[in-house]
Amino acid sequence: MYTLVPASVYLGFCASILWVGQGTYLTSTARSHAIDNNFHEGAVIGDFNGEFWGVYTLHQFIGNLITFALLSDGQEGSTNGTTLLFVVFLSVMTFGAILTCFLHKRGDYSKGGYKHLDAGTGQSKSLKSLCRSLTGALSDVKMLLIIPLIAYSGLQHAFVWAEFTKYVVTPEIGVSGVGIAMAVYGAFDGICSLVAGRLTFGLTSITSIVSFGAFVQAVVLILLLLDFSMSSGFIGTLYILFLAALLGIGDGVLMTQLNALLGMLFKHDMEGAFAQLKIWQSATIAMVFFLAPYISFQAVIMVMLTLLCLSFCSFLWLALKVGNASSPSTS
Repeated sequence: MYTLVPASVYLGFCASILWVGQGTYLTSTARSHAIDNNFHEGAVIGDFNGEFWGVYTLHQFIGNLITFALLSDGQEGSTNGTTLLFVVFLSVMTFGAILTCFLHKRGDYSKGGYKHLDAGTGQSKSLKSLCRSLTGALSDVKMLLIIPLIAYSGLQHAFVWAEFTKYVVTPEIGVSGVGIAMAVYGAFDGICSLVAGRLTFGLTSITSIVSFGAFVQAVVLILLLLDFSMSSGFIGTLYILFLAALLGIGDGVLMTQLNALLGMLFKHDMEGAFAQLKIWQSATIAMVFFLAPYISFQAVIMVMLTLLCLSFCSFLWLALKVGNASSPSTS
């Protein structure tokens, strides 16, 4: 615990910087790319997010296939396997860090045209202005309406990683099946991210795609709540993999559409918007891991269904509010 807790705090701190930077850079790059090539801004933001999250979810597919191979060979806990896995992780991380050195600055487009981003712009921001940017987003009604859906996206992440694998996958197909089930989850997550990104062009398309994703998530939760199951054996295994695929589809929809939506609605304060995304996702993920041992699996599903309904209604209210305002950035 003396090393695990400080390491977790350190990793969480670093991850917050990486994810806010990722969302801000990806959106600003998509916007300037659309301007350079006279493309539809919403469509480009959707494409960029779809491609990013599609590639990102490959870690679930490839990583879990490796896990499945190790467990099925009876090598769980093997020192040699763990060392090799850490070497692979370290190599990928190093390669990714090197690639970031080739990222180039993008121009800031305004009514007067392009403005070169000065190297000292980010450094000149005081801590007070950064805090104001973070809290300022909470005063925006649009952000308040998006937060419930953001919170649900974090909740379903923790549910898949912890509760679904523990109470659904393991009892039916064993510990070795966790890897293959999560690989299916990752594969459909990536495919859906790419497809959803291609279909995104504005608030109307985002509303339709999120509605589909919410429906898919609701179907899985209702099946689990009713304790619906297939016969054991091959059919039972296919049913579990089918549920994993549906959960992957739902996650692919939420991640691509939430990032695209924030990029479209908060173009003047992207740092604050994406910071709110990670704050609420991380908060609900932590909440599940802290509280899950003290409540039943059925109670967790009930909480998720309730939050899904509330967050979807809040999102529809946002869609109507912004649609009525006829914002050019989301049309």
